[in-house]
Amino acid sequence: MRATVMYAAGDVRIENVPDARLIEPTDAVVTVTHACICGSDLWPYKTMEHSDRGRVMGHEAIGVVESVGTDVRTIKAGDLVVMPFAYSDGTCVFCRAGLQTSCIHGGFFGNEEVAGAQAEAVRIPQADGTLFALPVGRDDALAASLLTLSDVMGTGHHAAVAAKVGPGKTVAVVGDGAVGLCGVIAARRLGAERIIMLGRHADRIALAGEFGATDVVSERGEEAIERVRELTGGFGVHSVLECVGLEQSMLTALNIARPGGAVGRVGVPQNETLPAAQPTFYGNITIAGGPAPVRAYIEELLPDVLEGRIEPGRVFDRVTNLDGVPDGYRAMNERESLKVMVKP
Repeated sequence: MRATVMYAAGDVRIENVPDARLIEPTDAVVTVTHACICGSDLWPYKTMEHSDRGRVMGHEAIGVVESVGTDVRTIKAGDLVVMPFAYSDGTCVFCRAGLQTSCIHGGFFGNEEVAGAQAEAVRIPQADGTLFALPVGRDDALAASLLTLSDVMGTGHHAAVAAKVGPGKTVAVVGDGAVGLCGVIAARRLGAERIIMLGRHADRIALAGEFGATDVVSERGEEAIERVRELTGGFGVHSVLECVGLEQSMLTALNIARPGGAVGRVGVPQNETLPAAQPTFYGNITIAGGPAPVRAYIEELLPDVLEGRIEPGRVFDRVTNLDGVPDGYRAMNERESLKVMVKP
């Protein structure tokens, strides 16, 4: 089968690789109908050391179940399913608590151990706990929004939940990528009264406004902090969604939270230390978040997608086949594209 293989920073190739196949009795094999490139894929695209084996990339997909192992009970061949970016057994103590990204038998797609989904097909470990069967057809017009349930919509929602977004609150979203834009959707859905978008790309800011953002801050660093405080009477916001992961974005997020506020961090951290330790300590600011257990959120978010109340699929601004994936990485890295959908 054909798949996207990354060998080093900037070195993305479409190659023939061994077909996805059942290995464990708890596995399933899914024929990929829709996948995509994630903003987090750009970190290895910028920094990955050379690998002779390479990595089959991609951790977001929907597709049709081709075959299942002998121990799989809840998923069957022919089902259209969402593949969350992490696999999980669904039964361990952490899965039962809704934290599938900490499953004791789980892991993540798109690394050297478990192949990713920017491919014609993908093996799914722990299929019963991982996959979610969809009540729609393969060519459904909602495919783009359904695909976001594999990562970015669930991750934006996780940021909002971690930041304690609720009715009447003022929220700031740091980062105008696909996750940040889905965070705007999530904040509005959870009842935020005011949503301040921190970003500087005109097309993304326009989309944020359509999703529910009420204010825009295009400054960065200290100027951004001052501007948010001006907009909030000097107090800062109740909830901050940090959707980037860089030191500056985290520093901004922590400094615009009001005393007693909360920061939900879902941007993959690129630094080992957390800035603004003393101000957040003395401000009693909650810092929460991490890799989103998107499998836990699909059932909650799916009805809003199916009924058109939210349209997170609008974050996709380019569609390509596998041959176009290397250029899709380049386009996202150079900010020519917000998020690229792949239809193998």
